[in-house]
Amino acid sequence: MKKVFTFAIIALMAVSCKKNEQAPATYEVSDASIIDWDGHASDHSNQGSFDVSGSLVSTSSGLIKEGKFVIPIASIDNYNLPDEVKPQLLEHLKSADFFNMVLFPTAEFVITKVQPYPGGVEDAINDANYLLTGDFSMVGQTHKLSFPARINHTTQAITAEAYFKLDRTKWGMNSYTNPSEGLYIQPNVDIHLDIEAIRK
Repeated sequence: MKKVFTFAIIALMAVSCKKNEQAPATYEVSDASIIDWDGHASDHSNQGSFDVSGSLVSTSSGLIKEGKFVIPIASIDNYNLPDEVKPQLLEHLKSADFFNMVLFPTAEFVITKVQPYPGGVEDAINDANYLLTGDFSMVGQTHKLSFPARINHTTQAITAEAYFKLDRTKWGMNSYTNPSEGLYIQPNVDIHLDIEAIRK
């Protein structure tokens, strides 16, 4: 009887350890995270950034199970213009011509799938190892978005970095997209996603 009891205890401990190993872990996106953007007109370009917050959930093996990035539109910044000109651009980008911040103060990316990166995507970041797919919401519309990313995982942090192009017109951001009407801004915006998430 004593042997049976001892075996039961050992088996219970083994199951408990297995569950703990597979238990999901939550990581909060840190203030060091940033999203850089680069928009191109016919004769110039502008570069800047957004803040980003959110969280990631992963297994102990490092596979991201789910996550969400929240982008406050009010955090938009510009890198290249002089200080006396910069506010004019930023206010225009917040207006109904672009992000319509009054009605839609945030953009969001909700991860729906993470799979090994199969290769073949032009301009993917070096050493990309995963393909992230999710629902991206901006200016009141939500559409699927996929991009390769380089993801590294430790017990204390997850980092994710990616380069991709975002076609703003897919979300109804159609201002200045006709080359024959004066100012023309290309539909594709270059995005650099640089995320650091710390385990809670």
